Amino acid sequence: MKVWTVANQKGGVGKTTTTVTLGGLLAQRGAKVVLIDTDPHASLSYYFGIDSDELSRSLYDIFIHDGPLNKDAVLDCLCPTKLDSLFILPASMALATLDRKLGNQSGMGLTLKKALGLIEDEFEYALIDCPPVLGVLMVNALAASTRVIIPVQTEFLALKGLERMLGSLHIMQQSLRKEFRYTIVPTMFDKRVKAAIGAYHTLRETHGDNVWQGLIPIDTKFRDASSNHALPSIHAPKARGVVAYTSLLRHLRLLEAAK
Repeated sequence: MKVWTVANQKGGVGKTTTTVTLGGLLAQRGAKVVLIDTDPHASLSYYFGIDSDELSRSLYDIFIHDGPLNKDAVLDCLCPTKLDSLFILPASMALATLDRKLGNQSGMGLTLKKALGLIEDEFEYALIDCPPVLGVLMVNALAASTRVIIPVQTEFLALKGLERMLGSLHIMQQSLRKEFRYTIVPTMFDKRVKAAIGAYHTLRETHGDNVWQGLIPIDTKFRDASSNHALPSIHAPKARGVVAYTSLLRHLRLLEAAK
């Protein structure tokens, strides 16, 4: 199972949109996909109309599971979507307590990786939507990843957030003795804004081949799809944003094939 972790230590850069759109495109192409919401704000869960306050089970239950985890315990936490091949592992507000409750316990950084290992024969892809804070949840998401996708809004303040994110990856790399493969994705690009063009060129000059050469444009169709709890690729398959994510997916799959 390929595990793509969508992360950045800055909010509002398109992490949830990236997770939902790539996951939907993969599922529409026949892959069996699980989307994992590790953000206590549960934006990914709400996107699909899942009310975290009404859930009987969520990702939180995997972290506090009494005794060794098993496959059924993980599968019981999943929620279906309108696509038969797409499932959600939803978040709850209780996740916000994990750093205080479990942050110092040995092995807690590998809980999600172990859980995904139990269901890896059920899914081809797992996409993880991260909170914008380096804590036990992001550590778990990064430790489980086979590739990190870093959406970066094309504006200069977002570039500072990228530097923090890459610094965190370096720290995690030393701690886990794991080399992270990562792809930086320029998002929310507005060709009418000179600063956006400048930020994109700075990204390319600073980070080279780690930056996807395409761009995710500003597209109101994403907001419309979210309002309707619909996958962008189904709600507006010909929208320019969906076309851009389709190109990104092609790029990511080529990278995986080249490994």
